[in-house]
Amino acid sequence: MRIYAIFFLLFLCGSFLATAQYTETINSNRPGNSQGAFAVGPMVLQIEAGGQFGHDEHVLLQTDTELWGIDYAVRFGFLLEELEINVMGSYLDQTTSYIVGANTENYGISNFNSNAIGVKYLIYDPYKNAKEKKPNLYSWKANQRFDWSVFIPAVALYAGANFSFGDNPYLYEGQGKYTPRAAVITQNNWGPWVLVLNVIGDRIGDEYPSYSGIATLTHSFSSKFAMFGEFQTLISDIYSDEIARGGFAYLFHKNFQADISGLINFKDTPSRWQVAGGLSYRFDWHKQDQYLEAQEEL
Repeated sequence: MRIYAIFFLLFLCGSFLATAQYTETINSNRPGNSQGAFAVGPMVLQIEAGGQFGHDEHVLLQTDTELWGIDYAVRFGFLLEELEINVMGSYLDQTTSYIVGANTENYGISNFNSNAIGVKYLIYDPYKNAKEKKPNLYSWKANQRFDWSVFIPAVALYAGANFSFGDNPYLYEGQGKYTPRAAVITQNNWGPWVLVLNVIGDRIGDEYPSYSGIATLTHSFSSKFAMFGEFQTLISDIYSDEIARGGFAYLFHKNFQADISGLINFKDTPSRWQVAGGLSYRFDWHKQDQYLEAQEEL
């Protein structure tokens, strides 16, 4: 299935990362669409928001759609290092043009096309209690043996619910206003490189559930500058697609990050492109010191 095939497609990318829940610098999920396995840390409130502009062209329906939108995420760590509650969503305004006889007609819709509240919990962290590997003084062969444990990821679970209010034009007939969603999240930290995988079930139990897989590979070039790349597959009776994203992020301050990114897809029903930019800011009331050893996703 395509949802598994994404795990073998990696794109060049990057970010500023750390292995503990709390980090000295902001730990943002922007500008990608995946969630990292690690929480922001207790008593940390983080706001991530951005805007995008794009164009869709459907060759079969012969429509052109101009769109702009705003997406947001509010993340808060509490009680435990491993626990985070978050609210995520996006507002979308789109105007579609289509031909009727000799005339071109337009119609537009706007509303929140997604809103979700959820909880993420890190169930396994291979880096937290990892011991320093020392050389074997008695075996050269043992020292040269490849360490397969580097492939063991941190694992987190996410559970949440979609919600929508009023008469929302982005809801298809048969779709509920309140539906569950869940995700399995893994993260491998390899020095400046980080691989994040998400497998997501959305609108579970609804008439039109959707499933998604996201692979994000990241790489930090310095303590301030990074690139990212991402591949996502979507599977649903309403809309299926493969999407690639890529972009940059810059750390202005330990609590403030800016990003820019782009999106394309791989079909023409519709063909899509988008450009986006955003900001992430952290309100840090965390008091307890944590160790810093490697890196965690932007």
